[in-house]
Amino acid sequence: MNKIFKFFVALPAILFVFMGVRWGINPESAAQAQFMPLLEGMALSSQIADLGALFLGMGLMIFFALITGNKSWLQAVILLLLSIAVMRVIAWLFHGAALAIPMIVIELLVSGLLAWASKSLPKGSESIHKKEAGL
Repeated sequence: MNKIFKFFVALPAILFVFMGVRWGINPESAAQAQFMPLLEGMALSSQIADLGALFLGMGLMIFFALITGNKSWLQAVILLLLSIAVMRVIAWLFHGAALAIPMIVIELLVSGLLAWASKSLPKGSESIHKKEAGL
């Protein structure tokens, strides 16, 4: 994977890590950025922990893929992003939520970018074994 391509793959990672840290540092602005109210009590704890961990985890997994050359990290993020998009549609279809088309489009575009990037990386631990063998 060339440096320019790695840069474009790193962009969502940077954004996700920023968003995850933001949930821990300034949850009110993080909630506004996600078009949601900041909840209270136990719901606030879940909101900060779940969303902060989700974004931080996705960003770190992308960085792990770039550092190790292991496409499994990207595939995990793709699975999460596509699951989020599907849950948005379910929320709209069955629970009266607004259909968040702009967010779904972003989730699909980032998933596509990561899928494209994963094509240039070895599967699983192949890259680790190649490094150990000096290949």
